Amino acid sequence: MSEIKREQLLNILKSIAHPTKGADIVSLGMVEGLVIKAGEVGFALSINPVEAEMMEQIRKTCDAKLLELAGVTKVTSVLTAERQQTAGTAPQKPKPHPHTQTPVKNIRKIDGVKHVVAVASGKGGVGKSTTAVNLALALQSLGLKTGIFDVDIYGPSIPMMLGVTEKPTQDKDKNIIPIIKHGLVSMSLGYLMKQDTATIWRGPMVMSAVKQMIADTKWDVDGELDVLVLDLPPGTGDVQLTLAQNVAMDGAVVVSTPQDIALTDARKGLDMFQKTDVTVFGIVENMSYFLCPSCGDRSDIFGHGGARDVAEKLGVDFLGEIPLHMDIRTTSDNGTPIVIHQPDSPHSAIYIDIARKVAAKL
Repeated sequence: MSEIKREQLLNILKSIAHPTKGADIVSLGMVEGLVIKAGEVGFALSINPVEAEMMEQIRKTCDAKLLELAGVTKVTSVLTAERQQTAGTAPQKPKPHPHTQTPVKNIRKIDGVKHVVAVASGKGGVGKSTTAVNLALALQSLGLKTGIFDVDIYGPSIPMMLGVTEKPTQDKDKNIIPIIKHGLVSMSLGYLMKQDTATIWRGPMVMSAVKQMIADTKWDVDGELDVLVLDLPPGTGDVQLTLAQNVAMDGAVVVSTPQDIALTDARKGLDMFQKTDVTVFGIVENMSYFLCPSCGDRSDIFGHGGARDVAEKLGVDFLGEIPLHMDIRTTSDNGTPIVIHQPDSPHSAIYIDIARKVAAKL
């Protein structure tokens, strides 16, 4: 395969003119972050947000033209509004605004989805993704057509947890066809990236990618989804705010461990949802206790009951406690989460009980 030169890509992009500015998108400084790796090309188009619909068509034209170049096997592009102006435009004066502003919301339902449930955590390492995927499979076991969207751009876990190695395809309308595994409709940026490749994106590019994946994925490929579970990244950053301001979420489940530091961060997660008017369905205490597989003795390694106490103090439901157990870890690592691998186990029963509580709130 011949080596793809950056100049070749830029020359192709220079042939694409901005519809209203009378110049090409490269000369206008709109092309950012152009990368080439093993035949895969990625870049961002910096746009004025009011031109998003028009520039989405330009983005698709860019992708199509670049794919015609010999050696290019895949193109990943996003729209970003990070820059306040593009080259060739006059600087705009900032509009005066009050000291306190309400975040701009553009709430809409996801096509092909009835209900959306977010699974979040205040910090990483508390088992949020394990909880999210088993919750989704538990909802499915209750007879609900369920999907999961891995929104953790920097650390997608769902591909490994579902044992997915194939890449999504596109239909004739350029919609992304999600992967169906264990009966679960799923989508993740991890499906589109090479394994062990770091996602080095700034906030606006991440937000643009999330919105684009939501809009371009055909979630109802196997029929309308009753529930779409969002596996959010840890913390209270750009992705969470973008979703809260753009997606009609029915509610959120916050995952924590019993540790004081995890509970402190969980409180921040709860506060974020309250400030963005997203209903909190409740708190799940993960790694709640350890049962010795040899003797059956119980050990509260990280403490116990902290999440229940926080739920009571903040006036939200306590949804359940999940033990620290090797079977839960190994089944997830092997791509067959415990709700699928051991559906009759006591651990699966806990996830299914939590799923019943969530389904009742929908």
